[in-house]
Order: sequence, then structure tokens, then C-alpha cells
Amino acid sequence: MTKHEIVNLNSNNLNFIDSGSINLIVTSPPYPMIEMWDKLFISQDDSIKSDLENGNGNSSFIKMHAILNKTWRECDRVLAENGFICINIGDATRTLGGKFQLYSNHSKIIEFFSSLGYSVLPDVIWRKPSNSPNKFMGSGMYPAGAYVTYEHEYILIFRKGGKRIFKGQEKQLRQKSAYFWEERNIWFSDLWEINGTSQVMNNISIRNRNASFPFEIPYRLVNMYSAENDIVLDPFCGLGTTNIACMVANRNSIGAEIDNEIANLALNRLNVSIDDLNQIINSRISAHLAFIKSLDEEKKNKCYENNNHNFLVKTKQETAIYISKLSKIVHNGKAVFCEYY
Repeated sequence: MTKHEIVNLNSNNLNFIDSGSINLIVTSPPYPMIEMWDKLFISQDDSIKSDLENGNGNSSFIKMHAILNKTWRECDRVLAENGFICINIGDATRTLGGKFQLYSNHSKIIEFFSSLGYSVLPDVIWRKPSNSPNKFMGSGMYPAGAYVTYEHEYILIFRKGGKRIFKGQEKQLRQKSAYFWEERNIWFSDLWEINGTSQVMNNISIRNRNASFPFEIPYRLVNMYSAENDIVLDPFCGLGTTNIACMVANRNSIGAEIDNEIANLALNRLNVSIDDLNQIINSRISAHLAFIKSLDEEKKNKCYENNNHNFLVKTKQETAIYISKLSKIVHNGKAVFCEYY
């Protein structure tokens, strides 16, 4: 059984979570210097408003990251030794005081976690293809005035301390939680081409305050950097996409969201049908079976048998994989409990 919570609060204070109790953090925070999040940052430091009005972009940028750093310090407190933090962040471009420039959010976050002694691991470029034919900004066809159009964001990956050591039952759960060989080749590439997601919400003010990442991103990260029964935290959970990924992946989850309306939407969104969640699991298994089918006979003969699912796998490390399906979902106030076959 796994437990999934949505908590309405400012994640700069996570005192309801015990220190060192979280195995993985997967999140996408508000992006400093992106206009849709100005009000959120100003509500926590009203001097940012005058900076923006006066065209002082660098000062605003530093103050916005100071606000995020309060949450990152809490993440450090609750994260277990050897745990991972995965942060989806985009850089910002903005014109203030007649001056256009890039604000490098990802480098500020790397700088902060480096200062805490975290290991900075190779990151992923999430490329979001645009259908727009105008892939430039600035002076059109004339040189020395146009700017590159951004179509990518970063998934930053940090580790606290050294490698995690699995012993006893944890070792068995790690083996059970292994991913397929062909998934590894895709997931551990440094370039992910995944379309962005659009959220269907009737309330325009809520839609303008939220920009969730697509399900595939937290689902990959949860499978890559945690094992079954681990606890995953999203301190900027928005509509609860990370929580849903954990429901599918048989991990526990906690989501913190500062906006009460969005937090309630996230909790309602966890009221997803078992069939919908199991369809994701079935699709994952079907994709693996299609991969095995595509192999020639010589390669199939070199495969191993997964006894839990009675299908072939490429490596010995995949023989203990068991992908549990959901059998029951129970809603209990602010928490959701999932049972598995």
C-alpha cells in the first residue's frame, strides 16, 4: 500500500516532514523572471515589485532565487542521505528598462546546491518542439539584433552524499523496481524530446498560475532514482502530476502547494480511475513486449527469462522486475491510499 498527500502550504517550511525521511525530490518550481509567476514572488518579497517597475532585473532575479533557496534548504533537511533531487527549470528571457537579456535560472540553482556540498550530476535537456515558424526574436532578417529562441528546459539532478547502499529487503525492492534495458537507453539520454502539456481548467486565473510538466517527466525520474515503497516529495506540486506518477510506480508521495485553489484541484485530480492508471502500466509492458518482438532470433536466444511476468528481458538485472498493478484506491480526507496486486 502507498500513501499520497497534497498539503496546502508554503514549502519554505515543511516541518510536518521528519528530517532525512524523503528518498527522492522531483519538482518544477516557479521560474524566476517569468511574468506569470511575478505575483507569487512579490507576495513573499514586495520589494521585487519596485525592482521590476524600475527595470532592475538583476536585483529581482537575485531576490526571487533567495525565495526559492528557502525551499531548497528545507528540501536538504528532509532528504535522506544519498537521496536525489531532480528539478525541472527553464531559463528566462525578459525585457526590462528597454534591455533584453537572459536570466539563467538553472545556473543559479546549480550554484546553490553546490554550496551545500551536493554532487552535481549530468543534467537532461528537455526539448519542447515548437510549431511556430518564427524561431527567432529581435530584428528579423537583419544581423546583430536577433536572438535565439528557447525551446528547451533543464532537468537538474543532484545527489546528497555518496551512493545509496541497499541491504536486506531494500535490496530486493531495488531489484523488483529495475527498469527495462531499452527504457534505460532512452531515459538516461541527455536529451528528452517530450511535448509540453496543457491543462484543461475553466478558471482562467488558476490556469495562469500553473504550468505543470507532462506526466512522462516525473514518471521517468521516479523510476530512475527511487525504489518501490520509497517516499517522493514535490515541494511545488501544482496539479499533483508527480503524485500521480508515484501512484503508478508504487511509491509514496507528498505534494506541497502554496495556492489553495490549485491544491484542491490537485487533490481532486488524484481521484483518477484504476483503469486509467493501469493502462499506463499496461502500455509500459506492451512497449517492452514490442521491443523483444523486434529482436532477431539470435538476440532473442541471448535474452533472459523474467519469471514474474513470463517474458524475455535483455539482461540478468531485469529478471526480478515485477510491475505491480493497482487493485484499489481509497480517498481519506487529504490523503489517497493505493493497493496493488
